[in-house]
Amino acid sequence: MAGNVAMRTAKDRLRYTISFEIFLMAILVPVGAAFFDKPLSDIGLLGAFLSVKAMLLNLLYNWIFDKADAKAGRVSSDRSTLGRLLHATGFEATLLITSLPVYIWWLGLSLWQALATDLTVTSFVVLYTYGFTLAYDRLFPVAAAPASGS
Repeated sequence: MAGNVAMRTAKDRLRYTISFEIFLMAILVPVGAAFFDKPLSDIGLLGAFLSVKAMLLNLLYNWIFDKADAKAGRVSSDRSTLGRLLHATGFEATLLITSLPVYIWWLGLSLWQALATDLTVTSFVVLYTYGFTLAYDRLFPVAAAPASGS
C-alpha cells in the first residue's frame, strides 16, 4: 500500500520552495524596512542572506545529525519523538546562534534587540509556514497515485 502513495514531484517541490521564499520576503522585507526604518534594499539583502544561510545550514546540520544517528546505530527516518524534538530544537537554536551576530551587525541592534527580532521572525515564519503550506496544498493538490496493476 505504501508504494502506491502519491508524492509531490521534484518540479512541484521546487515551485513550493521558490514561491514560499518569494511570498515570505514580500511580507517580511517591507515590514522589516518600515520597522527598522531602513531601505527596502538593505532589508531585502538581509532577508536573502538569512534565507541562503538557513538553507545551507539546514544541509550541513542534517548531514551532521544523520551521521550522529548512524554512529549510534539509528536510522534517521526512524527517529523517536524525542529524537525529532531534539533535532528540531537543535536546528532552531543553531539558526538563532548564527543569526544573532548578523542582526547585530547588519541592523546595529543590541544583543537583546537582536534576540527579540529573531524570536519574532521565527514565530512568524512558523505561522506563515502553516498557512502557506495549507494554501499551497489546496491550490496544488497531489495527484492520486496510479492503482496497482495498472
